[in-house]
Amino acid sequence: MSGTTTAGARLRAAGGGANRWVVLVVLCISLLLVALDATVLHVAVPAVTEDLRPSGVELLWIVDAYPLICAALLILFGTLGDRVGRRRILLMGYGIFGAASAVAALATTPEVLIGARALLGIGGAMIMPATLSILRAVFPDRRERAMAIGIWTAVAAVGAATGPVLGGFLVEHYWWGSVFLINIPLMALILPVGRWLLPESRGGADGPWDVVGALMAAAAVLGAVLGVKRLGAGGSVLDIKTVGPLLLGCVLLALFVRRQRRREHPLIDMRMFARATFSTSVGCIVLAMLALVGLELIAVQYLQLVLGLSPLETGLRLLPLTFAAMAAGATGSHTLQRIGPRRMVGWGFVLTAAAVLLLTLMGQHDRPWLLTTGFVLLGFGLQTTLFAAYESMLSEAPADQAGGAAAIGETSYQLGAGMGIALLGSVMNAAYAPALASVSGVPGSASSAAANSLGEAYQVADGLGGTAGDVLRTAARHSFVHGLHVTLLVSAGLLLLGALAALRLPRTMECAPVTEKCPQPRRPADAADLSLPPGGAPPAQLTPGGTPTAAGSGRAGH
Repeated sequence: MSGTTTAGARLRAAGGGANRWVVLVVLCISLLLVALDATVLHVAVPAVTEDLRPSGVELLWIVDAYPLICAALLILFGTLGDRVGRRRILLMGYGIFGAASAVAALATTPEVLIGARALLGIGGAMIMPATLSILRAVFPDRRERAMAIGIWTAVAAVGAATGPVLGGFLVEHYWWGSVFLINIPLMALILPVGRWLLPESRGGADGPWDVVGALMAAAAVLGAVLGVKRLGAGGSVLDIKTVGPLLLGCVLLALFVRRQRRREHPLIDMRMFARATFSTSVGCIVLAMLALVGLELIAVQYLQLVLGLSPLETGLRLLPLTFAAMAAGATGSHTLQRIGPRRMVGWGFVLTAAAVLLLTLMGQHDRPWLLTTGFVLLGFGLQTTLFAAYESMLSEAPADQAGGAAAIGETSYQLGAGMGIALLGSVMNAAYAPALASVSGVPGSASSAAANSLGEAYQVADGLGGTAGDVLRTAARHSFVHGLHVTLLVSAGLLLLGALAALRLPRTMECAPVTEKCPQPRRPADAADLSLPPGGAPPAQLTPGGTPTAAGSGRAGH
């Protein structure tokens, strides 16, 4: 701890408080690795299958263990960081993430790879909310924090989009384990740098940490996300393997909320959800991710199966979406200050809906300029919405509950992504399948099999060959494009619903006055770990009415 304090003093003397931007760089690198690891394995699945020969269930867990475990533990580690120190949790996450990456890269059996992916999920769950809550503490001034969050969200978009491209390059030139191996040198570097540079901060909550509540929240989120993922994979709502986890998750979530309301020292103060800005921001994050992930999944299928692009070409076609998201993040702070949260979130949703409607002009043939324009508008609109929603949510939450608020935001992100795949995937299947129930000149069994997916339809058509195969292939392509148009219309409706929800947000970005150079408070002997970010304010304490008393709480007005 003394090393960190000395480092902070050294950087303060050299840069007059500019070290908070260096801290942001460290936090962004952390987030980049976690976001990249969520998608980098996708293109390596065929190589993993060929090498390790996993069963269908094992392959599913190889892919899903990381996001499932990560989503389930976000609230647990986010609130734990508020109690024991966010920097401490972050550094532990670095160590676990690096070790798990080494195990995954050298795995020789499916079981070992599944275990390593689960450990990666634990490390990711420790890193993600800690980066956002430390950012909240390091940037007490809301204007600077808005700029920092813009950079943070842009980095997340870069990581998620770069994963498949980087993974494809590594698998093509090396072996599938290299997609994990790249984490090790970066973690070996960032762990000592983070220990030396990052400030420690805690929340102001007293009382024991609610272990039972934390485990209850983890089980609730795990059940909900698992059930939603099964729905997205085509599971029936009547299947106990699908509805069971969903019901269990909902019941445990209700019990968790009830428990938190009754406890004197809750993990998460449920009064935050009574604030229109906080609850609306969370809902907007869910809606934005619901649209983004579902549309990206369907867009990838369209680019590869309808237009016949290779995986690398597909990744390159999606790059405009990433660049637009980066631009929205970089300009988000300026935009938020000029037009306020309500207009920024609302118009972000409207712009995204317009992009989705534009993409309904996609057909059987490649139209590069149409796709590029649509993806640019889509990326800019959605990132604008996500930026303003995250900033409003984090600023509305008291500073001493930043870890819990960050965990809620990240959990909403994960749930929205899962629901997007489930909902829009179900709409796509419902619109695609009926036209293939009976195709003239094609055997009924072949038509029935082709109705499952476009990829399977191509396999059946290749098996049939001749005129029947050509007819089935053409019918499947037309049906897929029709389903795509229906799905886009549904997505546009959801996005416009988000624009209406944004009307509950404040009109202007109201900033509490923050002293540029706050005096360093005397640290009690029993709180040596509570060192502060240079130029920052002490952790906010709550009055009985729930109002932060420390300067720089940044709570938005209504």
